[in-house]
Amino acid sequence: MLLRTSKFLLLTGLGLTMLLPFVWMLSTALMTDAEVYQFPPRFLPAEWRWSNFAEALTMQPFGRFFLNSLVVSLAATAGQVLFCSMAAYAFGRLRFPWRDRVFAIYLSTMMVPAIVTIIPAFLIISSFGWMNSYQALFSPLLSSVWGIFLLRQFFLTIPRDLEDAARMDGAGDLAVFFRVIVPLSRPALATLAIFAFMGSWKDFLWPLLVTNRIDMRTVEVGIAGFNSMYATDWPHQMAAAVVVLIPVVTVFLLAQKHFVRGITMTGLK
Repeated sequence: MLLRTSKFLLLTGLGLTMLLPFVWMLSTALMTDAEVYQFPPRFLPAEWRWSNFAEALTMQPFGRFFLNSLVVSLAATAGQVLFCSMAAYAFGRLRFPWRDRVFAIYLSTMMVPAIVTIIPAFLIISSFGWMNSYQALFSPLLSSVWGIFLLRQFFLTIPRDLEDAARMDGAGDLAVFFRVIVPLSRPALATLAIFAFMGSWKDFLWPLLVTNRIDMRTVEVGIAGFNSMYATDWPHQMAAAVVVLIPVVTVFLLAQKHFVRGITMTGLK
């Protein structure tokens, strides 16, 4: 009993430690400029300024920023779910020469830092004339090596007898994929969709590089607009950050059941 209580207290303390930065962010969003810079620092504001949220969203066109981020995130999520699942099906269920070696080579690209590929990707997008466009924002996010690996590991857990039964009824590769594999892989697909949505929603560097018009900025780039050369408007920046965080938390809470199941079942063969 004592050991169980100790574990509970330890995990509770660790959980509160993870929540502390978010609580501090919310507290800063409700402060005045003077309270942010005073010493010793305050953890809670003397007067809660809820007006900071409305002011932050009107100081810049955050409505447009939210629309841009939503379009990019949904396109990236749909692209990764479709293309990664099809590639994972080929690597996990189909038989062709050098399949495992090709997959190993493909998987080895995960060791290449993403920052290395930014300049070639930027030059390609620029040569296409796609600067300041939606396709420039979401085209590099339509596929993911990690997503292919995740889905392939999950597809390997599906009994092959189901696939063989479908083929005996005359189903081809596409029919097996869409009618057998995809319906049985909803937890893994939901897991990938969550990661894809969260990754594209919080992306900052790539949207900053391929857009220089304010009407094509995403929310993360918009939040950075509260920084200037001489000062940072911390209350309004934190208020905008809290609002931007809401869609990500909402998506995670709605798909939490599938997310946990997909993570726990992936890799079990």
